[in-house]
Amino acid sequence: MTGGKEIIDKIKEKVGLSSSDTGRGKSKMSKNITHGYHMVEGKSHHTMEDYVFAQFKQVDENELGLFAIFDGHLSHEIPEYLRSHLFNNILNEPNFWVEPESAIRKAYRITDTTILDKAADLGKGGSTAVTAILINGQKLVVANVGDSRAVIYKNGVAKQLSIDHEPGREREIIEGKGGFVSNFPGDVPRVDGQLAVARAFGDKSLKMHLSSEPDVVVELIDDDTEFLILASDGVWKVLSNQEAADCIKDIKDARSAAKHLNEHALARGSTDDISCVVVRFQ
Repeated sequence: MTGGKEIIDKIKEKVGLSSSDTGRGKSKMSKNITHGYHMVEGKSHHTMEDYVFAQFKQVDENELGLFAIFDGHLSHEIPEYLRSHLFNNILNEPNFWVEPESAIRKAYRITDTTILDKAADLGKGGSTAVTAILINGQKLVVANVGDSRAVIYKNGVAKQLSIDHEPGREREIIEGKGGFVSNFPGDVPRVDGQLAVARAFGDKSLKMHLSSEPDVVVELIDDDTEFLILASDGVWKVLSNQEAADCIKDIKDARSAAKHLNEHALARGSTDDISCVVVRFQ
């Protein structure tokens, strides 16, 4: 007899929730488009702070592929909140179908404001986010805050779609808000000596010097587009975009590809939590 926990895990895997450490799904609109995800807990002394969302969703006559990595810091409550609410907030914007980029920007702002308002319940930590929305298998809208990354693979070339929001890169903006960027020997640059990303959800104590404004980019999916990778910085600390793409380019099963990429990052010495979503277009 199947145990209750196993049934729950199967249900969660089916709807793309990250309490299962691996899962897969496929488009009903295009039989060639599939997704798979895989997660590995890091070697740090805290519970897993990465969360994944991966799901195809029917909306009237349209199909959306909804994919995201949420990488928490000093928090699992905030990335879990994002997993439960961010896509709903985006799709509830009345202009989503006409102007998805502006709808995403507004929903990111609203979501962050809500997180800050709920700081008493959700805590003082924060989370990065990279989201990708595939509209009818043809148009991909990627947004991010922080250093989780989206990379698309086309004609043998890996192209980064997101922007890593590193404190050193945004020093002028941070200092213009009255903050500072530390750069101690042996350490990465940090906002106010604390946070190693310049944009994030939450982080109430740093918010005066920290942005949650996403960078948004649109990519059209054509016959040459092979796959998309979304991954937390546990991958990108040890692998370049091209290395990550090349190591899975011949793996047609998306879940197997995500698992292989994570294992490759571990073999390269990554000690962070690692989460990866692979979306294959052919």
